[in-house]
Amino acid sequence: MLDRKIAPPFLKSTSFILPNPTTVQLTNGINLHFIAGVQQDIIKIEFIFKAGKWFESKVGLSHFTAQMMERGTTEKTSAELAEFFDRYGAHIEISPGLDFTSIALYSLSKNLHQVFPAFSEMVRTPTFPESELRHMKEVFIQNLKVNNEKNSVLASKALRKNIFGSTHPYGSSIEQEDVNNLNRTDLFQYFNEYLIPSEIFVVSKEDKSTMDYIIKSADVFLSPHTRDKILPRQLSSPFLQKKDKSNSVQSSVRLGKKTISRNHSDYFNLLFLNHILGGYFGSRLMKNIREEKGLTYGIQSSLNSLVNESFIVIGADVNKENETLIFQEIKNEITQLQTIKIKDEELEAAIGHFTGSLQSETANPFSVAEKIKTIKLFSLPDNYYQSLLEKVYSINSNQLLSTAQSHLNEDELFKVVVG
Repeated sequence: MLDRKIAPPFLKSTSFILPNPTTVQLTNGINLHFIAGVQQDIIKIEFIFKAGKWFESKVGLSHFTAQMMERGTTEKTSAELAEFFDRYGAHIEISPGLDFTSIALYSLSKNLHQVFPAFSEMVRTPTFPESELRHMKEVFIQNLKVNNEKNSVLASKALRKNIFGSTHPYGSSIEQEDVNNLNRTDLFQYFNEYLIPSEIFVVSKEDKSTMDYIIKSADVFLSPHTRDKILPRQLSSPFLQKKDKSNSVQSSVRLGKKTISRNHSDYFNLLFLNHILGGYFGSRLMKNIREEKGLTYGIQSSLNSLVNESFIVIGADVNKENETLIFQEIKNEITQLQTIKIKDEELEAAIGHFTGSLQSETANPFSVAEKIKTIKLFSLPDNYYQSLLEKVYSINSNQLLSTAQSHLNEDELFKVVVG
């Protein structure tokens, strides 16, 4: 009989093998990646465009162009498109980002031949109706006014602006003036230049007829092209920016700086070091600032890796009288990582959580596809995640000490307080 008082033996898994997608390059140059493994009668088709904020000539162009693509085509109005996809139980997901824009179709596999032509039409021939654009701008401005009252939103915006610069795509934020400055002509120009799919990811059951249908249907798109954009690096020295709000009881605190990218030899070490600092509930920042001192409900740090830059951010909300104290405690934790070796017990616990979280991110075919998508879009080696897992299992306190000294200096952090 099973004795539930005895914990089962711990089995350390060092395997992180992703399935090999079937990749086909169409005659127009677009790469199609088929990822099998879905057991249900569903399919996801995701178009990726090199059309994020990085390529904007006006702030807000990528966001509004992408979001307007489901607001009317040469054949269907916005209402007709919505009703059509609802009728077949299909769902459209549009995600404009900093480097890429993603437009995905979720559908029952049996309805693919009905819904994909309408999806293709939406991606190829949007009309950007003036009335729809006007309504979208009005809604966006109303939401913007609400969000700009939130300390956390203002602090995050200010930090990115300080790190990258106000005119940098990663540092700028859409404000009301930017929204008012956009028009249909801008959207058409941006669409024609950048909204051409470069990669297509399909997640479904393994079915040759479905694959053949999508290959044939996707061959109608124009050939993708790459437009490189090189921007000068922000050279300003770190500083503290404070915005007082007399009616605010709490303050949002943000610290951050540019850091190394995925192709750097120290990247895996820094990623894991960030996990120990503030990447999970048992991290040092959480134990010190939340559990021991009760200064905040939550504090976290994150390493954000983009195509052209990477940056690290530490963030929390605290009572206004504790602003100075929380900065000091963050500095203390960083200093300890730079001067005192991490003990084996803490290291082992962090490794267990990190690797467990990483492996849990492959719980379903869609999350597996996200990992494969990251590898393809960022030109990473196929064994990237396997290498990450092996590196973390073999990491030691000396390596982490050296990484903290090289890449986690508190005096290099921009600091923002709003409250």
